[in-house]
Amino acid sequence: MQRRRVETLGRRLLTVSRVEDLTPNYRRVHLVGPDLDAGFPYVRLAVGDHVKVLFPQPGSKDVTLPEPGRPVRETAEGAPRPAMRDFTVRGWDEARRELVLEFVLHGSAADGSAGVASSWARNARVGDRLGVLGPRGNSVYPENYAWYLLAGDETALPALGRLVEELPEGARAHVVIEAADEREKRTITERPGFEVTWAVRGNGGAGALANAVRAVPLPKHDDWFAFAAGEVSAMKAVRDYLRLEIGLPAQRVSVDGYWKRGVADLDHHAIDLDKG
Repeated sequence: MQRRRVETLGRRLLTVSRVEDLTPNYRRVHLVGPDLDAGFPYVRLAVGDHVKVLFPQPGSKDVTLPEPGRPVRETAEGAPRPAMRDFTVRGWDEARRELVLEFVLHGSAADGSAGVASSWARNARVGDRLGVLGPRGNSVYPENYAWYLLAGDETALPALGRLVEELPEGARAHVVIEAADEREKRTITERPGFEVTWAVRGNGGAGALANAVRAVPLPKHDDWFAFAAGEVSAMKAVRDYLRLEIGLPAQRVSVDGYWKRGVADLDHHAIDLDKG
């Protein structure tokens, strides 16, 4: 399914250079800094990999990077331990030496329901700083299929956006995106042969994405690949549909649980879709 190469773990202290609001609850942040002068290991179609983003402590603008040789989650003696979250890199501008991340603005700062990443992104301004570690490697998705089924919720938009842009000329795809409400819809692609379906979650909770995936007309040939990422219960439903109901071989399916409803600070590496 994928080919993988290992990277040396980079430690970068970066500064916000631009902020774009793509929808009311989705923000794109551009990052620059001397630590990017030597470049960044951005690999086309390597959307399954992530960087660890280190956020300042509440009330602070400073970020302390872990020292080389120390475990990633350890800092120098006396330094506050930063909060960390995993993110798919959305883009890399080689000419500007600019790294691009995207954030879903979950929850509300007023009632404390916003997570550390959403809270930071909601208030991000030019000049603010983040730490970025990694990626440790690059898993490159296949590009030799004629048709692709690409599905996910808002948290998967960086990966979906990259696949839409980076799949080779001549590829065709159906992209299914789950969003909280109508305001979150936007133009994802105008590529010929790429169709986009939005599944509005609203107050219906889980089920919108899996139902929309089931409604996609599938090719009558076998030259296609499926990628899906998002909330665990939705991904289990999508995976079961693809693997168990229609019998898609494992080598033509990639389904990843990024987060779990009701669980904060979840390590997505520990997610087992068989256990939900």
